[in-house]
Amino acid sequence: MFWKTTALIVTLGIAPNAAAQPPDVPENLKVPGGYTLDFIAHADGTQNYVCLPTSSGHMWTFFGPQATLFNDSGEQVTTHFLSPNPAEGGTPRATWQHSGDTSTVWAAAIANSTDSSFVAPGAIPWLLLRVVGSEGAGGTLTATTYIQRVNTAGGTAPVTGCKSAKDTGKKALVPYTTDYVFYR
Repeated sequence: MFWKTTALIVTLGIAPNAAAQPPDVPENLKVPGGYTLDFIAHADGTQNYVCLPTSSGHMWTFFGPQATLFNDSGEQVTTHFLSPNPAEGGTPRATWQHSGDTSTVWAAAIANSTDSSFVAPGAIPWLLLRVVGSEGAGGTLTATTYIQRVNTAGGTAPVTGCKSAKDTGKKALVPYTTDYVFYR
């Protein structure tokens, strides 16, 4: 009887996200069947923009995120940024690198939502991303298949400061927070 109790305690001890439930999301952001929630991390960072000329003037153009992801205990678990995906010949992709084992995944957005029933005013869209590359065999992130960006706040491009040639090259690092939901 002792071994059954010990096994139960050990099993409960290694499943800290067992109580986590997938978030409620718009239909187009739902992960396909057959995949399970791995973990949820809370991000704090910036969405980064540069002022560039366009055919109609100048506009803020997104050039990548920079964020730190934390678990529910406030410990850093992952860093998020833009980097070249070696599996796609260097195509720039959203990247997550685990803080402990440095396993890394690159993902491409396959769906987004600005549905006001979910997305807060002034917040960047919610996303569903599919992993398109990974490194670090056996690492924490390498089994990741889908990632959702949900519960966003902030991060949208500025509405001012990018109007003319003199603004070309200006950068805006816009604070944002979100939750990233990792599936395997």
